[in-house]
Amino acid sequence: AYECGIEPTPQPIGGGRFPIKYYLTAMLFIVFDIEIVFLYPWAVSFDQLGLFGVVEMLLFIGTVFIAYAYVWRRGGLEWE
Repeated sequence: AYECGIEPTPQPIGGGRFPIKYYLTAMLFIVFDIEIVFLYPWAVSFDQLGLFGVVEMLLFIGTVFIAYAYVWRRGGLEWE
C-alpha cells in the first residue's frame, strides 16, 4: 500500500518484530488506565457513598499503588 508518499519497504513474514518492552509497556498502560475508568464513577457518586465508599476506594488505590511500586522496583518502567 502506498502511504505518506513513501514506497513501503518489504517486511518479514508476520509484519516485523517489536521489542518485548513495547508489549510490556502497552500492557502496563492498559492496566493502570483501567484504574482511571474505575475512579471516575466513584468520583461522580462520592457524596452518596459515604464512609464505606471512601474506605473501599482507598483499598483499591492502595492495591494499585502496591502493584505500581512492584513494577517500578522490578524495572518494568525503564526503557533500555
